[in-house]
Amino acid sequence: MEITRYQTKERMSRAVVHGETIYLCGQVAKDDTADIKGQTATTLEKIEDLLTSVDSGKDRLLSVTIYLADMTLFKEMNEVWDAWVTPGQAPARACVQAAMARPELLVEMSVIAAR
Repeated sequence: MEITRYQTKERMSRAVVHGETIYLCGQVAKDDTADIKGQTATTLEKIEDLLTSVDSGKDRLLSVTIYLADMTLFKEMNEVWDAWVTPGQAPARACVQAAMARPELLVEMSVIAAR
């Protein structure tokens, strides 16, 4: 089965398609100076744009792992998430606290979707 990599650089590809399954690299906010709601919203925008670029969409999500810099941000992040996810199409999901690559990042999401 063919593996296609998109927006590949030395360290990683932004998306990898294997058969009908799409794997996205960890997505972070467009604006890392925003609060958790702003960072969550722009992270979800990036996910949606990247999925669209490989012929998928948020209604095709299979699994999302959410990394939060601090679990006290969980409720506010979920407010944005709940408004974004397609009703009846919620993916399998995990949310954990994690040290981020940069201190200003509050959320990162890793996605697996169907084409």
